[in-house]
Amino acid sequence: MQVQVVKSKIHRVTVTEADLNYIGSITLDPDMMEAANMIEGEKVQIVNINNGERLETYIIRGERGSKAVCLNGPAARRVAVGDIIIIISYGIMDFEEAKSFKPTLIFPDTETNSVH
Repeated sequence: MQVQVVKSKIHRVTVTEADLNYIGSITLDPDMMEAANMIEGEKVQIVNINNGERLETYIIRGERGSKAVCLNGPAARRVAVGDIIIIISYGIMDFEEAKSFKPTLIFPDTETNSVH
């Protein structure tokens, strides 16, 4: 049997931009992506702390060092700049492997989006 488990989580990061006219996705600073063990194109769930919205999208690589967290396309309507969000990715693995799997969790500074 296989199960879906949390693979990576960026816990409480601040939205820096919302671009309705972009084709879609979430743009992230590569420093944040690497710290969280996430890759470009990876499906993620976005949970908005400020308004309770939940949505799924995929990651696109932003500019390194920008600290960017930008919701694009229709997702831009589900956030406001300054909202605090959680970004979660999941992996599918064997049930026995999942019992000992440890996800990558990061806790950026919500004031600066800096990764510790």
